[in-house]
Amino acid sequence: MNTLYEPWLSWAKELQFIAQAGLTYSKDPYDLERFGRIREIAAEMIANRTEIPLEKVKDLFCNETGFQTPKLDTRGVIVEEGKILLVQEANGTWSLPGGWVDVDQSIGSNTEKEVFEEAGLQVRATRLIALQDRNRHNRPVYAYGIIKAFVQCEVLGGAFTPNLETVDSRYFSLEELPELSEDKTTREQIALCMKAAQSPVWEPVFD
Repeated sequence: MNTLYEPWLSWAKELQFIAQAGLTYSKDPYDLERFGRIREIAAEMIANRTEIPLEKVKDLFCNETGFQTPKLDTRGVIVEEGKILLVQEANGTWSLPGGWVDVDQSIGSNTEKEVFEEAGLQVRATRLIALQDRNRHNRPVYAYGIIKAFVQCEVLGGAFTPNLETVDSRYFSLEELPELSEDKTTREQIALCMKAAQSPVWEPVFD
């Protein structure tokens, strides 16, 4: 069995949540030291059961302050003539263009920004398709929560040029999908987005 599906991951995530809340609200220095150690133990559990180096785990898992909430990721959906736009990463896999929401961006503006950066297109975000809990739909499971927002976009102009994040950009039908970066985009998510983009009326779905 893949270790990322085992109960220990949920335990590590819960320890991290408890530790971060304790670090946020506790005032006693001894309690702060204890909660800090609990967070380190959670990171050590992740590193011990995966191939991720401890420092990388700490960077991803222990770098936030305040009450812990999910991160937000947006993905731009552009469908033309029954085909959907995907971008290719340096490792050869493909995904919907997108990324983390910056602190100064909304879901719509961040989607537009990411599509421009990764696909070279100026777009207008027009419709929310879905909000998904990433760990329910994508693999591998991450040790922190992520909400994925899929946003339909209208192309205004522009053209793809290779950049630091992507090396190619193409339109694909559902039947001819390339190898996907499934930690970011799955076939099921693409099918949902294509169905929404081709529907004149759409009610956003969410977990």
